[in-house]
Amino acid sequence: EKPGVLWEGIRKDCSSAFADWNPAFFSSNGLASLQEYLSENAENLPAVPEDTRWAPCIARPGMIMCVGLNYAAHAEEASMELPKEPIVFGKATNTLSGPHDEVMLPKNALKVDYEVELGVVLGKDASYLDSEEDALACIVGYCVANDLSERSFQLERGGQWIKGKSAPGFCPIGPYLLTADEMDNTSDLQLQLSVNGETRQQGSTEMMIFRPAYLIHYLSQFMTLEAGDLILTGTPPGVGMGMQPPTYLNAGDALELSIAGLGSQQQQIISFQASHAQDKP
Repeated sequence: EKPGVLWEGIRKDCSSAFADWNPAFFSSNGLASLQEYLSENAENLPAVPEDTRWAPCIARPGMIMCVGLNYAAHAEEASMELPKEPIVFGKATNTLSGPHDEVMLPKNALKVDYEVELGVVLGKDASYLDSEEDALACIVGYCVANDLSERSFQLERGGQWIKGKSAPGFCPIGPYLLTADEMDNTSDLQLQLSVNGETRQQGSTEMMIFRPAYLIHYLSQFMTLEAGDLILTGTPPGVGMGMQPPTYLNAGDALELSIAGLGSQQQQIISFQASHAQDKP
């Protein structure tokens, strides 16, 4: 995987000047260095062939922190009370995958579900922030994320949500990170997800209970967030768990999800057995 930028609609390879869009890049004010570099070199950077895989839009972060039940209608479909404070849980950082990568069903999976979410990436460390304004200044960019979940692992195996959130490939992000200076307003972004062409989720960030700046300020009172960390901000209604009857993902299903201004993802669900059979000689 190599770092790149989307420049005038064309992917450009930046690996000759930058190692990756990783925590070290963000913590050293790398975005300013990148902007200066592009102002002088963007036209001469090599174009990436169109058939090249899209990697995750950031390298593996130090932490993926998630917020549950952050849309009132989603809490209702899950038959759970509206939270008075953010419900937070972790997701293993090695779940990170590209926006169009196949998603393998975990071994012994029964209830694999989807969740389109706004992802927020930090550009600086955050600890005991004084205000939401300070928190907003910590955001370096935004992306589309799919917070895939195995509901039986999440809810029926001791109440440890991270177990249902951390299977390989369960956090596709991208296709790109839109830097905060390019984002006009996060308060009314349209989110959508379909399964096999059928729209399942449709909503707006306007429906959020807790906004991104509030979440970062809140989290900073309990932990140190670091540059390059990823925050997933919750999902609108329409998940498989909330359907009547509940309807979960199966091998062969095709997902498409998008957030206005942040691009779209497409994922194919594959079986656990089939993926391992491909590795055999």
